[in-house]
Amino acid sequence: MHWNPRPSRQGGGQRDEPLTLQQVSQILWAAYGVNRWGKRTSPSAGACYPFEVYVVVSGVEGLTPGIYLYDGKAHALELIREGHFGKTLAEACLNQRCVATAPVNVVIVAHYERTTRRYGERGIRYVHIDAGHMGQNIYLQATALGLGTVAVGAFRDEEVKRAMNVPGEPLYVFPLGVPGE
Repeated sequence: MHWNPRPSRQGGGQRDEPLTLQQVSQILWAAYGVNRWGKRTSPSAGACYPFEVYVVVSGVEGLTPGIYLYDGKAHALELIREGHFGKTLAEACLNQRCVATAPVNVVIVAHYERTTRRYGERGIRYVHIDAGHMGQNIYLQATALGLGTVAVGAFRDEEVKRAMNVPGEPLYVFPLGVPGE
């Protein structure tokens, strides 16, 4: 299910439809949270957990627009930078409209050294596999919530890093929103 904003009832344009904090919370928990047994919700080779999950918020009820870091252990968001970054992120993602108009973009950032220090060069492959697990959880949870998403891998790495101003290597961008009719 791909996200496509619904047309305005006035005709033409896009209707801004924010997500709820509960929806975003559930997506993030499914992506990289901790379950009741104290384990992450997505598997990781050797339990290295090489990711940080960032959220670029443009339209979430009760949440200031900005870039947030998700802390899966505390199930909390930390505001990193306040402001509107959807357009800047979209430009880094080859001007993909879904990124520009999404109320939320989840950005998965890898820290390869967390896995390669244990597995050497093969750890790079494991990081990519682990990112796939996380992406699957995002898709499944978005679908369960009646939301749409698409895995965006077409972007200029250095531009995403500049736009986000965070450490690590961006691997995925998941725009999230209410699907069109």
